[in-house]
Amino acid sequence: MTVVTRAPVAGRRRPSDPGRSPWRTLSDAIDDIGRKSPARFAILIFTGLIVVFTLLFSLPISSADRTITPLADSVFTAVSVICVTGLATVDMATHWSLFGHVVIFVGVQIGAIGVLTLASIMGLVVSRKLGLRARLMAAGDQNPLRVHAGPVPEGQAVRLGEIGGLLTTVALSSFVIQLVIAVLMIPRMLIDGIPVGDAVLDSFYYSAMAFTNTGFTPNAEGLAAFENDYWFLSLIMVGVFLGSIGFPVIYALARNPRNPRRWSVHVKLTLLTTAILIVFGMVLYIVLEFDNPKTFGGIEAGPTVFQSLFLSMMTRSGGFSTIQISDLNGSSLLVTDMLMFIGGGSASTAGGIKVTTLAVLFLAAFAEARGQRSMEAFGRRIPSDVLRLAVSVVLWGATIVAVSSILIMHITKEPLDHVLFESISAFATSGLSTGLTDRLPDSAKYILAVTMWMGRVGTVTLSVALAASQRRQLFTRAEERPIVG
Repeated sequence: MTVVTRAPVAGRRRPSDPGRSPWRTLSDAIDDIGRKSPARFAILIFTGLIVVFTLLFSLPISSADRTITPLADSVFTAVSVICVTGLATVDMATHWSLFGHVVIFVGVQIGAIGVLTLASIMGLVVSRKLGLRARLMAAGDQNPLRVHAGPVPEGQAVRLGEIGGLLTTVALSSFVIQLVIAVLMIPRMLIDGIPVGDAVLDSFYYSAMAFTNTGFTPNAEGLAAFENDYWFLSLIMVGVFLGSIGFPVIYALARNPRNPRRWSVHVKLTLLTTAILIVFGMVLYIVLEFDNPKTFGGIEAGPTVFQSLFLSMMTRSGGFSTIQISDLNGSSLLVTDMLMFIGGGSASTAGGIKVTTLAVLFLAAFAEARGQRSMEAFGRRIPSDVLRLAVSVVLWGATIVAVSSILIMHITKEPLDHVLFESISAFATSGLSTGLTDRLPDSAKYILAVTMWMGRVGTVTLSVALAASQRRQLFTRAEERPIVG
């Protein structure tokens, strides 16, 4: 028997070659994991970051009193920072040292980028090139349907060839928006008598927390000192809005700012649904809280409208508040639950099930009511697999919130309205709190931390997994219709 061997290609090393550099080995390992399962790779990267930041927050140098922060608080803070949530079990302004605040600032910047986008950028740093696999992973963060078996309607997302430009947009928009907002905040803080150094640091801190939709504040009193400062609060709203609409929307607006006809259906649905939800929330808060002396009952009509607009904007994932959330009426708490659960735009710094998911569900309901066979929006037909993904995301989110609420209620014996509020805030990475998070036992802290992690990672990776699980089937089973409704 003749054995034929293949000569090694010149200039190319085999994987077992001892001459391979560590960076090359790491690059190959990353490419191998990303090729087999981009979603699994993203989860590993995200979870690894949480572990690293937990260790950083546990260091004595991170706390103001130079003591070791308890493990439950370190884990919770790390998850809240990386998931850009804004919930806290310690006083974020006074508990952490300057080093700790720097870690928080860096953490929210990393977490705000997005899971698969972050994985692609890290792969780019290691391999020094943006290959097809890295492009697919970054694209998957913008549109999970890309890993679907079959054609993808590229007009509904950023094209695969534009992923490099999108990653550039992510980096530049994050830097420029936060810089501009911080620069506009500094004069206002100086007018209020804040020292120059503190004014600069606080301005950049607030700007970062607004754009990343985190909601942490550098001072113990929160926004109390700025509750009547409309300029400052308006800048906070601008930062939260730009961070919540999503990087694909920012990319589209930057390319065609004056030509809405060239915007994709995703961009139009995101902007329209976001505007409707902001106005809807504002009107409801005015109606429900105008006679509440603890919130808006003691102020005039103009400030009531502004404060209601601010609260409506923050509930979608911003996390800032000029009032005590626990002072809201029960009806307002329920409205806030709804707005938080919806969240912001896809591939944004906001959380929730996303506004386009809600829009697709309503489009399906309208199409069914009109007897139409397919969903349509802005002169385009939306395929049915998008609806299946939307339903799956909603059910996944509702299940996470329900399980979390049941477990925390069982542990703490707290009332349903406050527990449900905290669970939704954690899942949607909103950061608003009724005060329950501050007094949770360690076991409940871990449950809420897992809720934050699943809310930030779970819906995206589930969508990717469901889309990737499509398989070719060469037969069709007999059809039978169950009774629905």
